[in-house]
Amino acid sequence: MVIAELKKNIEHKMQRTLEVLKADLLKIRTGRAHTGLLDHILVDYYGNPTPVPQVANVTLIDARTIGVQPWEKNLVGKVEKAIRDSDLGLNPASQGDIVRVPMPILTEERRRDLTKVVRHEGENARVAVRNLRRDANHALKEGLKAKTISEDDERRTEEEIQKLTDRYIAEVDKILAQKESELMAV
Repeated sequence: MVIAELKKNIEHKMQRTLEVLKADLLKIRTGRAHTGLLDHILVDYYGNPTPVPQVANVTLIDARTIGVQPWEKNLVGKVEKAIRDSDLGLNPASQGDIVRVPMPILTEERRRDLTKVVRHEGENARVAVRNLRRDANHALKEGLKAKTISEDDERRTEEEIQKLTDRYIAEVDKILAQKESELMAV
C-alpha cells in the first residue's frame, strides 16, 4: 500500500511540475498577442499591488494587439505605466478609457535570447522531475532498510518510477519544442 501511495504522490508532483512549466512559458511572449501575457503585471490599486486582470477587462483586439479596459477611469494611467515598466518590452498607448498594447515584431536576436530562456526553464523542469525520482528512490531504500517492503517490490517500483520519469521528461521536451517553434516562426 505504501508503494502505491508513493507512486501516486510522485506522479502528482511530476504533473504539477509540467503545469508550472507551461505557466512559466506562457509568460514568455512570442510574436502573437495573448491575454495571459499581462497576468503577472501588478498595478497599484489603492495601495495594493494587484494583477492587471483583477482591475481591468483584458481582450484581444487583433492578432497583434491586446486591449485593456480598466474598470475605473483613474486606473488607465496606472495600468499603462505598469505595462510599460514591466520586463516584457511593451509600449502601451491609452485611447480614452482603453489601453492598447501592440505587440512588436521580434527581432532574430531577441528570438534567440527568448529561446535560451525557454531552454533554461525546460532544464529547470527536467531537474525538478529528476529530483522527484531521486526522492522516491530514497524513500524506497528507506523502506527496504526498515523492512517494510521487499527487495523485489523495491526494484520493480524503481523501474516504474524510472519509466514515469522518462515519460515526464519526454513531455517537457515536447512542450519546449512546441514553444521554440512558436518563437522562431515569423
